[in-house]
Amino acid sequence: MLSMDPSQETNIIDQATSDQKDDDHHHRHSNSTNPFAQMIQQPFQWLQMLSSELDPTFVLGVVIVYGLSQGFSGSYFRVVADFYWKDVRKVQPSVVQLYIGLYYIPWVMKPIWGILTDVFPVQGYRRRPYFVLAGLTGIISALMVALSDSLAAAVALTCLIGVMASVAIADVTIDACIARNSIEIRWLASDLQSLCGFCSSAGALVGYSTSGFFVHHLGAQGALGLLAIPPVFLTVLGFVIYEEGSTSLRSVKKKVVEEVGVAIRGMYRTIKCPQVWKPSLYMYLSLTLSISTHEGQFYWYTDPTAGPAFSQEFVGMIYAVGAMASIVGVLIYHNTLKDYPFRNLLFFAQLLYAISGMLDLTFILRWNLILGIPDYFFVIMEECVSRIVSRIRWMPMIVLSTRLCPLGIEGTFFALLMCIDSLGSLSSKWGGGVVLHALNVTRTDFTNLWLVILIRNVLRFSTLALIFLVPKADQFDVLIPSDLLTKTSAVSAVDDESLELVPMKEKIEV
Repeated sequence: MLSMDPSQETNIIDQATSDQKDDDHHHRHSNSTNPFAQMIQQPFQWLQMLSSELDPTFVLGVVIVYGLSQGFSGSYFRVVADFYWKDVRKVQPSVVQLYIGLYYIPWVMKPIWGILTDVFPVQGYRRRPYFVLAGLTGIISALMVALSDSLAAAVALTCLIGVMASVAIADVTIDACIARNSIEIRWLASDLQSLCGFCSSAGALVGYSTSGFFVHHLGAQGALGLLAIPPVFLTVLGFVIYEEGSTSLRSVKKKVVEEVGVAIRGMYRTIKCPQVWKPSLYMYLSLTLSISTHEGQFYWYTDPTAGPAFSQEFVGMIYAVGAMASIVGVLIYHNTLKDYPFRNLLFFAQLLYAISGMLDLTFILRWNLILGIPDYFFVIMEECVSRIVSRIRWMPMIVLSTRLCPLGIEGTFFALLMCIDSLGSLSSKWGGGVVLHALNVTRTDFTNLWLVILIRNVLRFSTLALIFLVPKADQFDVLIPSDLLTKTSAVSAVDDESLELVPMKEKIEV
C-alpha cells in the first residue's frame, strides 16, 4: 500500500472541498437563474419571511381562519345553502336574498365581538377563548341543521346564521391580531392582506370544487354536515396560538369598565375624523349601490327551461374556477398594484367592476349564443373576469381599513369598519331582493332578470362619482392624525394586556 505525505493529503482534501463548494455555488446559481425554480421557491420564501417576522402560530391562525373557516366554509356554504333553500325548502329567490341578508347579522355585530376580544379576557386570555367559542358555535349549528329533518324554516335559518357567526367571531379575533401587526410593522400590511387573500381564495377553490359533488351524493341537507369540520380546527387553534396570559392583580370588573370606556371614546374620536369617516362612507356606499342579483342568477342557471340548466357539479365548478381567478387577482395586486395610491387604484378598479358587470347582462340575454360562444365557456369566462376584478377592488379597501385603526383598540375599531362593510353587503342583498321582487323575478319567471342586472350595473357606474371620499395617500402612509395614535394607545396602555404576536420591530413614527 502506498503511503501519502500528510501535506499532500491535506491538499487533496482542500481541493475536494473547494470542488464541492464550486458545485454548490453552481447549483445555487443555476436555481437562481432558472425562472421556473424561482417561481416555485418564491411563495415558500415569502412564507418563511412572514414566519420570521411574525409568530408562526399567528401565521397558522391566518391559514386556518382565512383558508379553512372563511375560504372553504364560506364558499361551500354559499353553494350548499342555495341548493338547500331551492330544492329542500322550495323558497323564492327574492326571499332567499332576504335570508342571505340575515346571514350578515353576525358580521354586523363585529364591533361587539371586537370589544369582547379587546377588553373581556377569559382566564387571562383575550384571543384564545374566542377561537374556542367560534369553533363550538359552528360545530353545534352545522350538526343541528344537517341531522334534523323536522326543523322549522326559522330554526334552520337560525342554525345557518350560527354557522356564519362561527366564521365571524374567528374572523374578528384574527383580524385584531392582523390590525395590530399592520400598525406595528407597516411594511408588512400589504403582505398580510395578500396572505389573507391567498388563503381565502385557495380555501374557496376547494370549497366550490367539492360543493356540487357533495350536494349531488349527500343531498343539500346532508352536505351541510361537513360544515362542522372547519370549526373543529378553530377550537384546536384556541389552544395552540401563542398568547401571554394576564398577570394583573387589579379588579377585573373595574378594569373591564375602564377599558370599555376607553374603547368607546377612542372609536368615537377616531370616526369623527374626516380622514376616517369619508373612506368608511365610500366603502359602505360602494357595496350598497352594487345590489346583489346572485339568487336570481342562480335560479336561472339551474332552470331547465328558461336558463342553461347547469348541473349541481357544474355550478360548483363555475365558482371553483372563480376562486382560482381570485388567486390571480391577489397575485396581480401583490405584485403590481400595492404601491399605487388608494384613490387611483380604487377608481380604476370600480370602473372595471362596472364594465365587467355587463357580461352578466350579455349572458342573461343570450347574446353569447348569437356570437357563437357556448354557455359553459361564456359563464366560466365571465366568472373569471368578475372575480379577478372583485379581488383587485376589495384588497385595497381592506388595506385602507387597517390604516384607519388606532393602536390600543385596533381590534374593536377594525371590527367597526368591517361592520360598516357588512352593513353595506346586507343592504346590497336586501336591495337586490327588493328589486327582484318588484320586477317579479320568481322561481320560474325570469322575464325581467335582465332589467334587474342592468339597474345593478348603472348603480355600479354611479359609484365612481363618490371616489373623492377616498384619500390620495399611498398604501404605506399613516392616514389618521398622530395625536389619535398616541393618545388612544397611551390611554389604553395603562393596563394593556392585548395579544402581541410579534416584537415591536418597527415603531410608529408620529
